[in-house]
Amino acid sequence: MVLAGQPNGHGATDLFSASLPEGSRLSATGWKPLCNAAGELVPLARRDRSEPWDGEGGRHCPSCVEGWDPERSAWVQRIYYAGGAENLWGPYTIGYLEWDGQHWIDQPEPAFVANEGWEHGSVYEPNLIYHDGKWKMWYVAGSNHEDYLVHGYAESEDGRTGWSEHAVFAAPEMKMFDFCVCRRAEGFEAVFARVWMGRGEMPS
Repeated sequence: MVLAGQPNGHGATDLFSASLPEGSRLSATGWKPLCNAAGELVPLARRDRSEPWDGEGGRHCPSCVEGWDPERSAWVQRIYYAGGAENLWGPYTIGYLEWDGQHWIDQPEPAFVANEGWEHGSVYEPNLIYHDGKWKMWYVAGSNHEDYLVHGYAESEDGRTGWSEHAVFAAPEMKMFDFCVCRRAEGFEAVFARVWMGRGEMPS
């Protein structure tokens, strides 16, 4: 399992991992976080190159995916996440860590940034799948605007460049959050939560 957190309850959020004992069934308990010999949590990756865009606000909302990189002609494993350059609460851009066979490697630039007015300069909560030759991403926009959630969608052949037009997937009125696409035998299903701000009618 990959998760985001603050080891000491403050500072920039980072990405960590935890695992269940081999052979265990999926459970809400029994997870062991990855720690060093001193018992300290170990981040998944260093910030050798990504610090300018995720250094102060940290790494949030991990999404693990395997897909084809046409530039390298190889299958690659990535963990996409939202990075905050200056503030824990955004605005955010979206980038990824990539597995090189031994380590998760950070990237010098984000892979996806807000470019539409309705995104209000911030994109986060990436959820990706690789399907039919495309990296397909659903995401939330507008985190730096009070009481505003809008879900977007875009796709790319390499998951890094050439993204399609950023399209609204779920309007602000839906208050859609925590969105996840699940593969099924006959296609895909989406599981998501809706946020109620405590004003007006509660969404059904």
